[in-house]
Amino acid sequence: MISLTCHHGLETGRGAGRDALQPGQVALLVIHDLRTGSQQVVLETKELIEAPNWTWDGARLVVNGGGRLLSIAADGSGALTPIEVGAVHGINNDHVISPDGTTIYFSAEGHLYAVGIEGGQARRISNTHPEDQPYTSWLHGVSPDGQQVAYVSVEPWGEDVFGARNLATIPAAGGAQTQLTTGPNAYDGPEYHPDGGWLYYNSEEASQVSGHAQLFRMRLDTGEREQLTDDDRVNWFPHLSPDGSQLVYLSYPSGTVSHPADLPVELRLLEAQGGQPRTLVRLFGGQGTMNVNSWSPDGTRFAFVAYPAA
Repeated sequence: MISLTCHHGLETGRGAGRDALQPGQVALLVIHDLRTGSQQVVLETKELIEAPNWTWDGARLVVNGGGRLLSIAADGSGALTPIEVGAVHGINNDHVISPDGTTIYFSAEGHLYAVGIEGGQARRISNTHPEDQPYTSWLHGVSPDGQQVAYVSVEPWGEDVFGARNLATIPAAGGAQTQLTTGPNAYDGPEYHPDGGWLYYNSEEASQVSGHAQLFRMRLDTGEREQLTDDDRVNWFPHLSPDGSQLVYLSYPSGTVSHPADLPVELRLLEAQGGQPRTLVRLFGGQGTMNVNSWSPDGTRFAFVAYPAA
């Protein structure tokens, strides 16, 4: 098996917007088993794939690649199969599956969309904003009742076109969005706890150093916030287990700014209420490794993508 951490000869710290692998690099779609600590490689490819979701029947994994949604059997049998979305292009690594397993919600070219789990004509959820008021949506979560989606609302602030990155929600059927935070912030990765009471996310709200993201949660009824991690690493994308008891997240080396691709990173496990994290996997990856929830339905495994040298 190719080492998950090997990166000899590869450029490190590439921008999060990279759209291809480097020469000599592969993408490994991997399943980590919490019971045994072992990893199973489901797919090895020279094409860039990102951000696995696990379908709620346990049968397939959904990823993005080449601006499309794709799926593959969770046991590694068969090949990647495109999921039809109609005329929508430019799908990125922000996609999640509804709690009832029937719908894939995803981001593409700044908007939010929904499509049936088997594919079809996608429908747009997000609203149109005036051209002189740029507004971009990055999807990350669906409420347990399937009625709301949580996303990052992105607007310019000063000279930075992504300067105001805030938490927001919108009805899954479409409608008026609700801003949960405002101003020149750096929030990302909002995901609902299965009990519906908390929104988990990463942010720099308690940092004195630009880029030093940590994990937090916010009560949706009161707005009360709690910080879950407080260390020298840069922590992104908290993903809650199906029973809500724990979460897995992407942890970057100290001093990392944002969530770039192609760095030595760790996948860490943390109790849902916080505490001492435990490192489960070390790999060469980052952007695309685990942007979205990738837990198996029974909560014993999760999927991720590593990007080592072949």
